[in-house]
Amino acid sequence: MADHALLEMRHINKLFPGVKALSDVDFTLRKGEIHALMGENGAGKSTLIKVLTGVYQNDGGEIRVEGKNISIRSPQDAQNNGISTVYQEITLCPNLTVAENMFIGREKDVFVHNRRREKRANELLGELGIPARGSQMLGNCSLAVQQMVAIARAVDMNCKVLILDEPTSSLDDKEVNVLFGLMRDLKARGVGIIFVTHFLEQVYEVCDRITVLRNGELVGEYLTEELPQVQLVAKMIGKDLDEISSFGEVEEKEFSDADIFYEAKKLSSSDALPFDFEIHKGEVNGFTGLLGSGRSESVRAIFGADKVNGGTVKINGKHVKITKPIDAMKNGIGYLAEDRKRDGIIADLSVRENIILALQVMKGFFKPISRSESEAFADEYIKVLNIKTASRETPIGSLSGGNQQKVILARWLLTHPDYLILDEPTRGIDVGTKLEIQKLVLKLAEDGVAVTFISSEIEEMLRTCSRLIVMRDRRIVGELKGSDLNQAQVMKTIAGGES
Repeated sequence: MADHALLEMRHINKLFPGVKALSDVDFTLRKGEIHALMGENGAGKSTLIKVLTGVYQNDGGEIRVEGKNISIRSPQDAQNNGISTVYQEITLCPNLTVAENMFIGREKDVFVHNRRREKRANELLGELGIPARGSQMLGNCSLAVQQMVAIARAVDMNCKVLILDEPTSSLDDKEVNVLFGLMRDLKARGVGIIFVTHFLEQVYEVCDRITVLRNGELVGEYLTEELPQVQLVAKMIGKDLDEISSFGEVEEKEFSDADIFYEAKKLSSSDALPFDFEIHKGEVNGFTGLLGSGRSESVRAIFGADKVNGGTVKINGKHVKITKPIDAMKNGIGYLAEDRKRDGIIADLSVRENIILALQVMKGFFKPISRSESEAFADEYIKVLNIKTASRETPIGSLSGGNQQKVILARWLLTHPDYLILDEPTRGIDVGTKLEIQKLVLKLAEDGVAVTFISSEIEEMLRTCSRLIVMRDRRIVGELKGSDLNQAQVMKTIAGGES
């Protein structure tokens, strides 16, 4: 048993149809420590937490709390064993008071009477230093206070293990500091805290240890003070520093001194913080950063896919208003979304119907593309992109992922865009198709099309882009080009300039 181990998860496995989500994962949480659980999306963090909280049942392995083997078959089992979770989205009731939220669902407790319930709530709030009163309506409290009320509720239920899942994503710096104060207080009381976040700086500010997962497997457990940020980034994305340093200098890539096609100032959306951005005709640029850094949110703002809150946009030097996708499309912008199944393909429609979709939207549905035209368009792009399909009338849902991606590319190429945004166009497809798409991107740039290319694979970005915009915590933190376009420099910038 690990020294002072509060929670031990050993050899945890979790299978889904066709996928091994967790493979022989170990995790140890000690009494009175804040432990960061890190990894990119899909690394297995959420699955591990759901196993611990009884949402999922593990397919192998064991869980111990204070040295005792326990079986967690439901969230109630987790709660009975002192394991509580506070999620990113507040799960309390804003139309009830703070006290009512703290004791809701525990009607058998002695705190049923309003005054007694508010008195107990005020005692606990004061004890934890939470700036709220039991009689306040929860909806009138800040998000940070609502998060802390959820934590207070967990503490009052004899919480031993507290899981905080992205608790700071909607908080400002001042609110984060208040929350961290409460976390440190709970740590001093012996509570073990599992902290899940994509904010690297916060990990180094408040956490004692870090466990890293990648592709459902344990990478390792580290003392925070012994793991520099740049090494954490390397472990999360699967590149050793020695391997990175062995790379030679990337050939310097330059784009011609062409006219600026698209320029944004202080552009913001419901999910993107204000940012400035420009791209030249014939340029391939990329947004890079860890998943959750804001790269996808930024390009969605450019395309108007999310609600645009502010900023100005120029196309070819002229002010335009882009607040929805059709505005972007009519101004020569195409966008291949990150999640092709959710935002790209329409699975029940044919390859032909999926290819002509964007062009039909631009024309308007009162000007339908004729059957003969649509067949000609489909046949042309099936040939150009080497789409493997039984026929143009085959439902796209029956194609492989790589061929589905080619169909969506064909959809946008048919609109003859001046600016094409490609968000993870090569995710989940074979190496040969990846290279085909990369070659296509470079060919489009040669023809004068501006391209923004986003990929989780840094090598792919370096092979394709002449300029990289680096994002962290939903902000642009650097721009790399020329001799700075190398893996080590990208990772240093993502990690905050650390060497």
